[in-house]
Amino acid sequence: MAHGTRQDFSTNHRVSRLVRNTRRNTSDTDVSVARVYAGDVYVRVNTVGTVGSRPFVLVPGIGVASTYFERLAPNLNQFGPVHALDFPGFGGVPHPDGALSIEEYATLLGIVIDELKLVDPVLVGHSMGTQIVTELASRRPEISTVVLIGPVINSLERKIPTQARRFAQASWHEPNKVKVLAVGSYLLCGFKWFSRILPKMMQYPIEERLPLVQARTLVIRGQYDAVCPPEWVEEVGRLLPRSRLWEIPDAAHSVMHAHAAEVARLCVAHADNPVTAEEAAAAETELKTFNDETIAANLDDADETINSDTAGDDSPWSRDDSPSSDNTEPEEVGGADLGVALKAVKGRLTETVGIFTDNDVAIAEGKTMHAEAMHEADSKEADVRRADDH
Repeated sequence: MAHGTRQDFSTNHRVSRLVRNTRRNTSDTDVSVARVYAGDVYVRVNTVGTVGSRPFVLVPGIGVASTYFERLAPNLNQFGPVHALDFPGFGGVPHPDGALSIEEYATLLGIVIDELKLVDPVLVGHSMGTQIVTELASRRPEISTVVLIGPVINSLERKIPTQARRFAQASWHEPNKVKVLAVGSYLLCGFKWFSRILPKMMQYPIEERLPLVQARTLVIRGQYDAVCPPEWVEEVGRLLPRSRLWEIPDAAHSVMHAHAAEVARLCVAHADNPVTAEEAAAAETELKTFNDETIAANLDDADETINSDTAGDDSPWSRDDSPSSDNTEPEEVGGADLGVALKAVKGRLTETVGIFTDNDVAIAEGKTMHAEAMHEADSKEADVRRADDH
């Protein structure tokens, strides 16, 4: 496959930032929106948090939008801002006439990093986003830390009917909120653009690019993710020079939404530990299951970079507010009181209106309102759990 691009992204690079500055709450819920332009297209950048020097950059999959990271992003701003991206054709962002390739999307990702002047960002990709992140990381050896969530496409199953069946199998295990998010995102994307990008994703040879990635790479899959089966994840681990592999129980393909706390713990711990000689010498290809026992084992394993010397009381591996091993999820916004539920709906509607009217201020307002509602709902659920524990 040729790795040249057909779109000209070499000129007209600029950042237009519209920061929401009314009704500010906390850095965990206040969302700002920016556009990074490259030629005739732009990438929408949705940012949570402003303090810190080590940013996360979140890249969603085909057809979907940055909203897939709405539960993960607030849990990642321990080191710095978290930027969730909407690429051309997705999340209501306009697209060019011709379909963009994975290589072109990776070029846009690189432009976003450069224009925002991000230093050593942690790149997190989901589904097709893992291809975009892998492509850029294979070009830029200075990228030190990568997270691939549900990497695609399994090289042994590179046929659309097969992948459609696998996606249906995984979707059966997704919570209803994720299914609703998916439907809304696919409607924004549209069948025409989706059908143009799908062959690009299916044909991209990620197995050829993985060996070129020098970054320390964390690979995560959900237990019921038929799109990303365990044998494929283990193959990804073997192809990567430096990798860690984890499976989240009771999760499916959209693991970072339904099990955001678990994924965040893994991502932060992965980013928080420097490269060691042991890790550089050999790839970590054992697929571990996320539970209290395996977390404890990692703290004591001298061959891991996450060990008792680096995991103090503030370590993500030892947080008291982490989810229990039964992976019980926080109650969804719809289960909270009526006021919180209405606030969430109003936020989503405000964001949607902003998308259709090309109003980034409204998009930021809506995203912030929805984030506040989720935060309030989760806080109430946490209070109920603490009361039950006592």
